Amino acid sequence: MGALMVAVAFFGLLAFGLPVGFAIGVAGVVGIIDMGPRFMQMVPDRMFAGLDLFPFLAMPFFILAGEIMNRSGITMGLVRLADALVGWMRGGMAHSNMVASVMFAGLTGSATADSAAFGNTLVPAMVKGGYSRPDACAVTAAGSIIGPTIPPSTLAIIYGSIMGVSIAGLFAAGILPGLLICAICMTVIALTARRKGLPKGAGRPSLRLVGAALKEGFLAALLPVFILGAILGGFATPTEAAAIAVAYALVVGGLVYRALSWRDLYEVAVRTTRITGVIFLIIASASILGWWMTFNRIPQAIAEGMLSISDNPMVIIGLILLLLLVIGLVMDINATLIILAPVLAPLTVQIGMEPVHAGIMIILALNISLMTPPVGACLFVLASVTGEKVEAITRELWPFILAEVTILLVVAYWSDLTLFIPRLLGL
Repeated sequence: MGALMVAVAFFGLLAFGLPVGFAIGVAGVVGIIDMGPRFMQMVPDRMFAGLDLFPFLAMPFFILAGEIMNRSGITMGLVRLADALVGWMRGGMAHSNMVASVMFAGLTGSATADSAAFGNTLVPAMVKGGYSRPDACAVTAAGSIIGPTIPPSTLAIIYGSIMGVSIAGLFAAGILPGLLICAICMTVIALTARRKGLPKGAGRPSLRLVGAALKEGFLAALLPVFILGAILGGFATPTEAAAIAVAYALVVGGLVYRALSWRDLYEVAVRTTRITGVIFLIIASASILGWWMTFNRIPQAIAEGMLSISDNPMVIIGLILLLLLVIGLVMDINATLIILAPVLAPLTVQIGMEPVHAGIMIILALNISLMTPPVGACLFVLASVTGEKVEAITRELWPFILAEVTILLVVAYWSDLTLFIPRLLGL
């Protein structure tokens, strides 16, 4: 009865348009009230405990660093570098979009930041260059999920913090899957370019052109290399590296390029606070619901239910992926991760998966839901900044979704691919 009341409260509040953070919190409180009034003292305790994790400090720092780099215009140097490398091919601007997404991922770790930045810059440029607006938005949405896959990934920070898994290991494990997503999306573009009549670039790049673009984008491209080197080399924790990234972004954007005003810094700080506040509210609220689920042994019930279907690890992995992809259609990915990670992680241990491998599989599955209707965050960001309809973007997006689900299956069933870099680095 308590579970039914919680489910009705949660989905009912979502249906009425209440923000997901509040819906989760209210649903959790409903479940705790059903247990008895004496348990209400657990609500503020669990909210605080859910946020009282030092690695969470890395998130606002990484978000702030990305916002500073984006506001100062430094990231456009990355776009021009990507265009110099691959813009000569048919569908060159679409290919450049993908390569730029890889570079941009190392600055923000956020899919929505990628969508907003490129929706304001690359999408209009692609439309002007002969691409349809839905197609340009679809390419941008497909590339945006590279952001939270390649480090620094906010989802990896959340997962590693709440599950006690090495964040550095998760960062390292996300590199190859992120590059594979880029490669398969570029393959989709290449296969459909002639049929769609996508324009071709002026010609193959010259060393002079690439050199000029590299000079312009060098300082921006150096930041992700510096962050990863510090973390994976053991010289800094993710939180320390994130703080250093903010200092680097301020020096480059404010002193080297002189592209930041005091008003820019104020607006960047406000935007970072809003984004961080939303994420932290979801985390705090999900901690209430997660405690209620744990107390009532719901994770064990879900695990036993899956194992009752089959004890074959291949089948269990498939069921986990199906659950994540379906729930990701209707829920915020941060909330889904916080609620389901404690449910699914023990199950992956039972079937013999490495914790880092399981973490990347779960993160990638949730990332894909960022671009799937009806609540894909990247779809709505692009629709809001470009004025294009979500339905039109979705129609052009399906080949990319299918391609990225294929990469998800490869990552899930081929552990050596995911764990190659972490093992190489001793993580």
